Amino acid sequence: MDITNAEITNVFNFATTQAKAIVDLAYIHIGICLLFLVTVVGLTAYAVLKFRHREGDPEPEQHEGNLKLEIIWTVIPTLIFAYLGVLTGLVMYQVNPPVRSRQPDLIVTGHQFWWEYKYPKTGLVTANEFFIPVNADLLFEIRGADVIHSFWVPCFGQKMDGIPGHPNKLFLKPIKKGIFLGQCAEYCGDQHGLMRIIANVVEPKDFEKWQQSQLKVPAAPNDEAAKHGQELFMSRTCVQCHAIAGTAATARVAPDLTHLADRKSIGAGVIANNLENLSQWIKDPQKFKPGCYMPKMMLTEREAHDIAYYLENLK
Repeated sequence: MDITNAEITNVFNFATTQAKAIVDLAYIHIGICLLFLVTVVGLTAYAVLKFRHREGDPEPEQHEGNLKLEIIWTVIPTLIFAYLGVLTGLVMYQVNPPVRSRQPDLIVTGHQFWWEYKYPKTGLVTANEFFIPVNADLLFEIRGADVIHSFWVPCFGQKMDGIPGHPNKLFLKPIKKGIFLGQCAEYCGDQHGLMRIIANVVEPKDFEKWQQSQLKVPAAPNDEAAKHGQELFMSRTCVQCHAIAGTAATARVAPDLTHLADRKSIGAGVIANNLENLSQWIKDPQKFKPGCYMPKMMLTEREAHDIAYYLENLK
């Protein structure tokens, strides 16, 4: 699938202002910990070497305590922890400011075992792969449709659980263009490990162009194979679960397939999206993703091919 140019999935490869704030705070913590480590190890090594026992040395002079030293090693750590506490509070506020009455820019819903993305301002609905504009202040609403899922793109920063009946909010301001990969980070069933997130961060003009193209109703099929595929789709179980704009398929149980041909993968990142793979997926999805809720359709090779051919022309 076309994700070979995706960014390295690493929490230190930040792509949002929120992730940068978290990473910067982590660097400060690491720096202070290293300073403590070097100081303690250095003083210990110095004491061991300088004051090690030698033959004929008298018993060391005993001291009950040093009030000045005890005050110093109490006050300095207290000030350091207070400093880290204030910094942590500031980062928490930056990462999770008050939502107040703001409406979400993107609603993310975790399903077993795929992701649904809805842009409420336009009504656009897509699945498993989403686009957002760079340098935009965005509010995501994370939901769970069935069990608890967890939305996590490491380069974007924090994880956020999608809990049924309890939507959570996630602020993001992407500062880097590219393809960023994520994963459901909460065990949600058999195929939890095959629930990939593909996030595309693009220029605002390219985002608007993509959004407008996704809102268009795909053209009706114009050749026999595609027409046959559409007839099969509308007469078989497919229509009971999937939606395709401009047709009688309006169900919202499974991913919206209106512009399936524009997506990079099938089955939330399981296999690349092409005609051959889609045909095999339609014929026997359990072969690729055992435990998913799409049944084996008992189709012939030709029927599976024609349905796939119809869907691969939905652009």
